[in-house]
Amino acid sequence: MAMDNFFEILVVVVDTNSLVRAFTTYVRPRLEYCSVVWNPVLKKDIENLEKVQRRFTKRLPGLQHLTYCQRLARLQLESLELRRLRLDLVFTYKLVFGLIDVDLSDFFRLRRDDRNCSHRYKLFLPGCRSSIRQHFLSYRAVHTWNNLPANSTDFSNLHSFKRGLNSLFLARHSAVYYF
Repeated sequence: MAMDNFFEILVVVVDTNSLVRAFTTYVRPRLEYCSVVWNPVLKKDIENLEKVQRRFTKRLPGLQHLTYCQRLARLQLESLELRRLRLDLVFTYKLVFGLIDVDLSDFFRLRRDDRNCSHRYKLFLPGCRSSIRQHFLSYRAVHTWNNLPANSTDFSNLHSFKRGLNSLFLARHSAVYYF
C-alpha cells in the first residue's frame, strides 16, 4: 500500500488532534534535530523543510481550503522556521546565563552598553568577512537577541523567557515566512 493511501485511511480513522500530536511527537523532532548547529539559510532549504509540515496540515480533514498560515493558526502550530529561530534564542539564553556547560566566550561576548534603554544582556557582533561564518549561531542569533524588547522579555528564568518570546516578534526576524 502506498504511503499516500495509508495517510488517507489514517485520517478517516483517527481524529485531527491525535494526528497533530503524532506529527509533533514523531516527525517535527526529526526536522528540528540539532537545528542550532545546522539551521538552513538558503530559501530553497527552508521551504523544503517547511513543505513537510505544509503538506501534513493540508491533508487534514476540513483544512484543505485554508492557507498555510490559517492552518497553522487553527492547529495552534508555528512554522518550522519560527521554531528554529525560537530554539536559537533559547540556546543563546542558556549560553548567556550559564545553564549549559559551554563557555560563553566560545560563542559570544557580552556588550556593556549603558547608552540604550533596551535589555542589558546585549551581545557584541564582531565583523565577519566570510559569508559562511555569518550563518553560524554566533552571528545569526545576535541581531534577533539584541532586538528583544526589554519591556516584554523576562530574563529572570528560562521558563519565563520562553513564554515571553512572542511569535509576532519572531516573525519580523524570519527569513522566508512572514505572518
